[in-house]
Amino acid sequence: MKDFDKSYIQQLEQLAQARDGDAILKAIADLHPADIAELIGDMDLDDALFIYQQLSDELAADVLVELDEDQRHDLLSKLSTEDIADALEQMDTDDAVDVIQELDEEDREEVIRHIDDVEQAGDIVDLLQYDEETAGGYMTTEMVVVNENLSMQQCISAMREQAGEVDEIYNVYVVDDDNRLKGIFPIKATITNPLAARISEVMEPDPIAVKADTPIDEVARDFEKYDLVAVPVVDSIGRLLGRITIDDIIDQVREQGEKDYKFASGIAGDIDTGDSVLTQVKARLPWLMVGLVGGILNALILDGGESNLLEVLPGMALFIPLIGGTGGNVGTQSSAIVVQGLANGSLDIHHSMRHIFKEVGIAMLNAAIIAGLVFLYTTFSPPDDDVVKAHVTALAVTISLFSVVIFASVFGSLVPIVLEKLKIDPAIATGPFVTVTNDIVGMIIYMAISTYLIRSLTNLVI
Repeated sequence: MKDFDKSYIQQLEQLAQARDGDAILKAIADLHPADIAELIGDMDLDDALFIYQQLSDELAADVLVELDEDQRHDLLSKLSTEDIADALEQMDTDDAVDVIQELDEEDREEVIRHIDDVEQAGDIVDLLQYDEETAGGYMTTEMVVVNENLSMQQCISAMREQAGEVDEIYNVYVVDDDNRLKGIFPIKATITNPLAARISEVMEPDPIAVKADTPIDEVARDFEKYDLVAVPVVDSIGRLLGRITIDDIIDQVREQGEKDYKFASGIAGDIDTGDSVLTQVKARLPWLMVGLVGGILNALILDGGESNLLEVLPGMALFIPLIGGTGGNVGTQSSAIVVQGLANGSLDIHHSMRHIFKEVGIAMLNAAIIAGLVFLYTTFSPPDDDVVKAHVTALAVTISLFSVVIFASVFGSLVPIVLEKLKIDPAIATGPFVTVTNDIVGMIIYMAISTYLIRSLTNLVI
């Protein structure tokens, strides 16, 4: 993305307001579609619409693809179904599907009816049947395909005929007479093999491929594992359906990362800074309510009924933030590691207990170090003038902290694993849910251990 100075943006806005189309085209002539999308995305909708309508069909389609989803939705609401159809005809089918999915059912049907290219319209309808989060939902049908029985010379002719319809040619796919994927034809082979050779003799057989119903996060892991730039998509019997390219996977990884970050931050919806106040409140409030309930439960636990434990051992109050904060931090760390492992494939859900046992070992070591440091602190800096109360408090804090760290580690690891098995996004576990739960359990442990110790080691009545 270019860094546009303020004067340039103001000039473009003035030209849009003056409806000077020729001057606008001259001003943006050298810009990449992504830069044009960035510029009009921040403008008044009417001005953005005017600039968009000055663009050529091909450039307009590229800009529409590059726009942020919310900005694109707003712009689509101002365009006629014929204009949308014209833009879709210039796009790869996967991009066209992404755009058309933002329309309601009635508008979708009308836009598809206005697409002149019947084959492309059919491909779009077919792709709309796939789940958005699967390989089928991300694939495009534009690719270069040759039959395994062709000679090298025939293959080159076929490649030339198809190349004009494909933006980027990463691989040439080889199929049999039933359109089943048989291999990949290296473009380098066109200059290293005789023209009389059969494609089946020089192709790379058994290529890495994914099925149309493969979850897109698994596809992303394949791209990373095998250093792919494109992967073919096949149906259940191996027939070639389309391909997924690296740019689509980068978009998917970025979107998933943003989604997980929002979950971890306690945001329940897909929002950004440009959304309305009401939309942002709806996305943030649910987890804030969870935190509120957790805080009230903590208050009830600390209240202690008729005989308040904090009145007997006032020094305990100094360590309440330590117990709650440590438990929340440890739980978030543990759950974040598990979520990351599930996302990148380094943690096998079928062998999750191995990770839990490992986490227990890590937790015990961390707990011993943290609790030991706290014990030293409370020993040399007593939390109470009364020696007996000071020792009881120090012991209660040390044992409680040790227990809380172990519980938080195991709980933080277990929750995302359970959510994954229930087919729920495990990223939820890295957010306020684990923190609030560890807060509550931490206070219960702290109060229970303190009560037990003061009854066992002193004559104080609580």
